[in-house]
Amino acid sequence: MTDAERTDVLVVGAGPVGALLALELARHGVSSVLVDRAIAASRHPKMDFLNGRSMELLRRHGLVEEIRRRGVGAEHAFDFLWLIDYREPPVARWHYPAVAQVQERMASVNDGSMPLEPYQRVLGSRLEELGRQRVREQPRVDFRPGVRFTGLSQESDGVTADLVTDTGAEVRVLARFVVGCDGANSTVRSAADITMNTVGPTAWHRDVYFRSADPVLRKYGRFFLSIVGRGVTLVSRDEQHTWTATFPITDDERSAGTPSDPLAVVRERMGVDFAVDEIIDVAEWYGELAVADSYRAGRVFLAGDAAHHFYPTGGHGANTGLADAVDLGWKLAAAVNGWAGPGLLDSYAAERRPVALFNREMCFNLLEVWGRFPRLVHAGASRAQLAGFLAEEEHQIDNVGIHFGYRYESSPVVWSEPGTAPDWRWRHVVPTTWPGGRAPSVRLPGGRELLDCLGPDFTLVDTSGDGSGTRLVAEANSRGLPTAYVAVNSARVAAVWERSLVLIRPDQHVAWRGDIPPDDWPAVVDHVRGGAPCTRSAW
Repeated sequence: MTDAERTDVLVVGAGPVGALLALELARHGVSSVLVDRAIAASRHPKMDFLNGRSMELLRRHGLVEEIRRRGVGAEHAFDFLWLIDYREPPVARWHYPAVAQVQERMASVNDGSMPLEPYQRVLGSRLEELGRQRVREQPRVDFRPGVRFTGLSQESDGVTADLVTDTGAEVRVLARFVVGCDGANSTVRSAADITMNTVGPTAWHRDVYFRSADPVLRKYGRFFLSIVGRGVTLVSRDEQHTWTATFPITDDERSAGTPSDPLAVVRERMGVDFAVDEIIDVAEWYGELAVADSYRAGRVFLAGDAAHHFYPTGGHGANTGLADAVDLGWKLAAAVNGWAGPGLLDSYAAERRPVALFNREMCFNLLEVWGRFPRLVHAGASRAQLAGFLAEEEHQIDNVGIHFGYRYESSPVVWSEPGTAPDWRWRHVVPTTWPGGRAPSVRLPGGRELLDCLGPDFTLVDTSGDGSGTRLVAEANSRGLPTAYVAVNSARVAAVWERSLVLIRPDQHVAWRGDIPPDDWPAVVDHVRGGAPCTRSAW
């Protein structure tokens, strides 16, 4: 065992969430050690969908162009096919427009009701590869693949973490903070003795990841997901020849191990034979709907799948985790840099855990449709009944309200205001600067996006036209809250943003708003950073 190294933040797990957290810390000038037990990115695709809000958050790091290059082309629609089996046409097709179509709509609208970025289909393995590449290039991130986290102990001023390298060498790291981004079976969560709360069904599943150019798989056209009532889901991973077939397995089937021909079940349940060029991987995963009872134990935090487990239905898992990373990243950086108040780190769980609980229910919502469809098929429901049932549920995939509409209204670091909050709408982005919500995306005269004007610090956006916000920014900075000033001369922005002065956090959420400089501005400043700042200790 070597003497303990020191770092501000130890991040365990270099999947998309852990990598983004390390990059977020670096964006705020904070160094970290990032470890992952795997030497290279997973070859299994795992997730395959980034919602528009995740793309906005990744845009802040200049990652969007490369993600779209690695992902499915913008011309391909986001369609779900529902079939009894492949011997007869689908009973329903759920359609959601392609990225290119969303971009066309965005270009024609500038009222805050559209995202800054559309969604993107991309293999999780490719996103993980990109994250690993970027953290290697970032000098403030000490990335160590092939290193396992094995345990920790906490003191009042830090956490001692025990690590083991791929050569068997034991390393001890003393960190101000440790964050577990190490997945559903999180070792960090276990070491911190944090429990999970589970609702709904649990089941084991088997994924068969394969390549096939057989046209029978496209006999009913292109699709993202094909849900077969006889108990299998087929996912088009790249709109070319790469697929994943997923089906539930019993405990006995799991105990028996992977069969010599794992595609035999897929062919039988699809009701059609097809040629396979290569089986890339076979994997098993445990489906459950669980959220950690706490996101924090002292100086140890959880993010991503370590904090919440969802089924793939709805694509909530990775997207919830990426927003975790951004929320926690700027707050940890504030604590390390010495301007956070004592309540700021507590606000992480206060903000993100309710989002996970809501998204768990939304995932459960679609999962019930997913489970009910094969039961209806097995019960002998007619095609007309199946089609009518599914027609009533098609709204499930047109759900941008879930992605963009979460608001940290009850957060201890958001300056709330009296009155009734704006409506939340399933199918729409509601443009509002109601405190706690995401700031609306609006293009400025000349074409620049207002959200692109927001940097890593707090930003006061001033549409008053009289520069009344300059004094507030100067006072905020004098009190230690890093705050930038953006004056906007646009009637459109002023209308959409609802108030002349809007204070935006580093994660693009509204911290405070008003039409005139408030008399209690120092109280606002201290409130949004979690109270009077703590003194940074020597390290």
